Amino acid sequence: MKRSEREAAETANAETPASPAANDLAALHASVLEHMQAGRFLEAQLFCQQALAMDPQDADTMHLVGVVHAEAQQFDHAVEWTSRAIRREAKPSYLTTLGAALLNLGRREEALQVFDKAVQLEPGNAEPWWRMANALIAAGRSSEALLCFQHAVELNPRHREAAYKTGVLLKEAGRFEEALVYLDRSADAQPDHAPTFAMRGFVRAGLKRYEEAIADYEQAIRLDPQQEEACSNLGTTLRVLGQPERALGWYDRSLAIKPTIANATNRAVTLTELGRFYEARAAYQYAISIDPEHPTLIWNLSLFQLWLGDFEAGWRGREARWNVPGIAQGYPKLDTPMWIGEEPIAGKTVAVCQDEGLGDTIQFARYVPMLAARGARVILVVNEALCPLLSRQSGVSLCLPKKHGMVVPPFDFHIAIDSLPLAFGTRLDSIPPGKDYLPAPEPHRVQAWEDRLGPRDRLRVGLVWSGNPRQPNNHNRSVPLQMLSRILDLDATFVSLQKEPLPQDAETLRQRKDIVDHTDQLTDLAETAALASCLDLVITVDTSVAHLAAALGRPTWILLAYVADWRWLLGRDDSPWYPTARLFRQTSTGNYADVIDRVRAELLLRISRFEAEPH
Repeated sequence: MKRSEREAAETANAETPASPAANDLAALHASVLEHMQAGRFLEAQLFCQQALAMDPQDADTMHLVGVVHAEAQQFDHAVEWTSRAIRREAKPSYLTTLGAALLNLGRREEALQVFDKAVQLEPGNAEPWWRMANALIAAGRSSEALLCFQHAVELNPRHREAAYKTGVLLKEAGRFEEALVYLDRSADAQPDHAPTFAMRGFVRAGLKRYEEAIADYEQAIRLDPQQEEACSNLGTTLRVLGQPERALGWYDRSLAIKPTIANATNRAVTLTELGRFYEARAAYQYAISIDPEHPTLIWNLSLFQLWLGDFEAGWRGREARWNVPGIAQGYPKLDTPMWIGEEPIAGKTVAVCQDEGLGDTIQFARYVPMLAARGARVILVVNEALCPLLSRQSGVSLCLPKKHGMVVPPFDFHIAIDSLPLAFGTRLDSIPPGKDYLPAPEPHRVQAWEDRLGPRDRLRVGLVWSGNPRQPNNHNRSVPLQMLSRILDLDATFVSLQKEPLPQDAETLRQRKDIVDHTDQLTDLAETAALASCLDLVITVDTSVAHLAAALGRPTWILLAYVADWRWLLGRDDSPWYPTARLFRQTSTGNYADVIDRVRAELLLRISRFEAEPH
């Protein structure tokens, strides 16, 4: 029985008879409920007329007429009849029916006033608070709705709908730990409610409790095999755990239920991660057929195009990032026009602003001298750690640290540093030189590092084994420091360039005496550049240090995942972006052991050559 029917039944306070007596008002009310529950609204209205004929001033009958009209989606009539009942007697149940009808008519403020009165009449009842919360959600006042839902749960800890909605709102506010408490309550109160388990799975995945999330998604799907979002989110969780093949099956199932752009994009991305590029191309074409203007799809497709070397389409598609949540969020809000290569800039001031990571900024800093060569005065706005390095770069008139609320001197145009390849029409065969475009480290910094490192009696090898843990793909691109022990027994001086190692790696580093670690002195990237210039070789995973060392012209060996970032293209062991870089790719997903074996073999040769050279 629906809630409105149950409330009407409580009002009528009678059981449904088989055949109501014409003079039995309670029996007539019960028959109305019976017909309404069966969807026979015309019959229900006929019995309502009989009840009104018996007592036209009975408030319960008026309210019941309003309930019947509400169930029949005749909300204007529901408002009229329920208002009549309230004029006779303002019961909380009458107010609840009136508020719901007003809400369905879009009369939100009136509905809120009605629910507020119901709460005042019966403050200890969870139901009016629950109704008030729903009205607040409809009015776009989610923070107030959350408080009402929480109060409803306090009044009735078994109020399953309030517990579920509280969990949803807390999830949407990013308060995952609190959301989990209410979703646990909802799951206990309604163990057959698939949306609760689907939502709890999402929250647990957000808390990195992946195995529990998987169990929740699977339970949601068992309860409701048409749970499209649970299928999709299960696939995403499996991708995070490095199980793309299993993930693909769930994306396929999700697409079969509902062909949404999110499912289609996830499927295309997963096929790309698996290296199944022909299938991925077809998957992107299918996704485009669903919504050719979707920003996230265009963004992901642009990365795929860049992977394949189709730079013209790729750069253009990357501009969709401005409309993709979570990308380029830190870009300053600027009123001047954005320059993308069309207007003349001779004599103009152009603000070039960092919009993505440190590695991107270093990679595309090569374009700054090209801007200056066109006659522009360049203001560079970048992460504070980059300022000491890039403030000395050719073509930079002023380098400012990017901060919230910062003030930039007047300028004519602005451009994101990641948009410079588009502005300059970069093709695969026209990438600007990638060696020595960064300023040489200052001599006094270099000498300080030479003094710390001591005599150069062995090959000096810099090491970076992990990227930023906040980067979504970091688990795929990083290796445990312990895995590098397979090369640390070689006759070389190993130097850590790793900032902020993960706890388990920090413990390994403390235990090892064969890695020189002065990273507490790496206060900015100018210091890292100075240290890198003192090394014979840098071995690194795909991080900003890979870009920094290679841009300085240092021999740089980069350890790459099976399907690496777009900038390393496909199937190459060299990089058109960095002539001194060498790429060591996984031969299968997650297999860094084979990569380390190849690095070890090549490093042995490098050490032999070093030892054969005069020093």
